[in-house]
Amino acid sequence: MSVCVGIDVHRKRSQVAVIDADGEVLANRHVPNGVEPILKVIGGLPPGTPAALEAAFGTGWLVELLEDYGFDPHLVHPLRCKAIASARLKNDKVDAAILGQLLRADLLPEAWIAPPPVRQLRALLRHRVQLVRLRTLLRNRIHAVLADHGHDRPAGCWSGPGRAWMASLQLPAVSREVVDDDLALIDALETVIGRLDWEIHQRARSDPRVKVLTQLPGVGPFTALVILAEVGDVSRFGSARKLASWAGLTPTVRGSDRVAHYGHISKQGSVWLRWVLCEAAQTAKRSPQFAPGFQAIARRRGKKIATTAVARKLLTRAWHLLTDAEHAAATQPAAASAPQTGTR
Repeated sequence: MSVCVGIDVHRKRSQVAVIDADGEVLANRHVPNGVEPILKVIGGLPPGTPAALEAAFGTGWLVELLEDYGFDPHLVHPLRCKAIASARLKNDKVDAAILGQLLRADLLPEAWIAPPPVRQLRALLRHRVQLVRLRTLLRNRIHAVLADHGHDRPAGCWSGPGRAWMASLQLPAVSREVVDDDLALIDALETVIGRLDWEIHQRARSDPRVKVLTQLPGVGPFTALVILAEVGDVSRFGSARKLASWAGLTPTVRGSDRVAHYGHISKQGSVWLRWVLCEAAQTAKRSPQFAPGFQAIARRRGKKIATTAVARKLLTRAWHLLTDAEHAAATQPAAASAPQTGTR
């Protein structure tokens, strides 16, 4: 490669370094975030020029900008980029130059860049999760207000009879205002969540991989879509263990000589994938497939660790199901296009 670009991205401004094939720094500038300032530094470079940037909050716009203008973006795994973390002199100028040098030398610890459709699916699913969590927060606030005045309805508060019961309560003016405002917000959220659920249901119906994953206990269409969106292309993982390690569901290991100490799970990778698998494990641990293993681990190490173990087993089986489905889909067209021989 003739020229490489290293970009140290921040919320408002970024440091852009251009490195030639000999490792010389051609430019290293601190510019405001935006299309024009970035292109003033790298706009004259040839199409396909590789550009490295750390995977961090707020870098999606830059990845899209680089892709749109014909550059080759490379995301850097921030926890594995020791050259930046251990540098004696550390500032934006040095960080951007180191990214460019690592890219030039092909020593970059890369993170996978999801294609635009996968990024959009992730955004949709995460949006729905956040709205559901907000609805739960509002419901808990209403329960807290009612409990503060000694009211506790054993049945649900959100159906027609439950709403009528809450409306009949004698509450102080401010408490009544809090309850009514939270109910109004819940009703507004219900409309949006319903629309999102319909859209997610349509996406699940059109994806054959969802039907494959819903064979697993505890995995419904929504959970299956989250797994697909967070994992992306399952073929980039050579084994189920590598996928579990990427998801942060494998224990940390500290070893010296012949002694190895196993700790808690690493919790690296997608927090959304770990969350949805642990949610699915709450149901799967009661199924005949996982119940014996869950109970055995729970007796030795507790229910939380046992539930995490079930989550990892779910991900392992998901890898096998998706890999088998990909192989079947790849061999099907070949079999269909093979010439048929024989006499009539």
